Amino acid sequence: MTHHPDQKGFTVWFTGLSGAGKSTLAEMLYHEFAARGLKTEMLDGDVVRTNLSKGLGFSKEDRDTNIRRIGFVANLLTRNGVATITCAISPYAEIRRENRALIGDFVEVYVYATVEEIAAHRDPKGLYKKALAGEITGFTGVDDPYEAPEHAEITVNTLLQEPIESLQQILEQLRDLGHIDDSTIMVEGDRQHSGMTDLRLDDEGNVAEGK
Repeated sequence: MTHHPDQKGFTVWFTGLSGAGKSTLAEMLYHEFAARGLKTEMLDGDVVRTNLSKGLGFSKEDRDTNIRRIGFVANLLTRNGVATITCAISPYAEIRRENRALIGDFVEVYVYATVEEIAAHRDPKGLYKKALAGEITGFTGVDDPYEAPEHAEITVNTLLQEPIESLQQILEQLRDLGHIDDSTIMVEGDRQHSGMTDLRLDDEGNVAEGK
C-alpha cells in the first residue's frame, strides 16, 4: 500500500492508569495505521523517559516536563503528516489540555480501569500491592492523583472489553472523526512488536498475550 502524499497528521493521545492497557491498544492501533499505508509513529512513556527525558524523576514537575516533551515531539510529527500515537499515563489534566491546544488535531483516548481491578488482575510486578501497602510512594492512582479526562473523544473500558473490542471502538470513532476511512480491523492474529513499547514478547518475537 502506498503512503498518502496528502496525509494529514493527527495525534491519538492515550491516557489512563499504569496497567490499564494503554500500550496494548497503542501497539494494535500502530499496526492498523501501518496496514492502511499511513505514516505512523509511537511515543511510549517508558521509552521516552529512557531517551528524551533521561534524568527526570517522578515529581509533579518532572512528570509535567516529560509529558510536555512527548507533546512537543507529537506536535512535530503531526505537523509533518504523521499519524502519531502516544501512551504515557499523563495523569494531570492541565498538561493534557496544553498538549491538545499545541497539537490541535488531537484525539484523547481514556483507557478506563480501576486501581482495584488492576491490582487484583494485572499487576505482574506487584507495584500496586506495594503502593497500596505504602511501600512505594508517589504512585499514580494510589497516593498520587490521576485526573481522569472529562471530555475525551474516546473512552474504552478495559474491564468490560477485550483489547480487540476496544480497538474496534477506537477505529470506528477515528473513522467518525474523519481521521481514517475504514474501521475494519486489518491485522489479525500474531502482531510483530513495533519495538516502541515495553510490551512483552514471546519466543517468536510476537506480542505476548495476557494483560
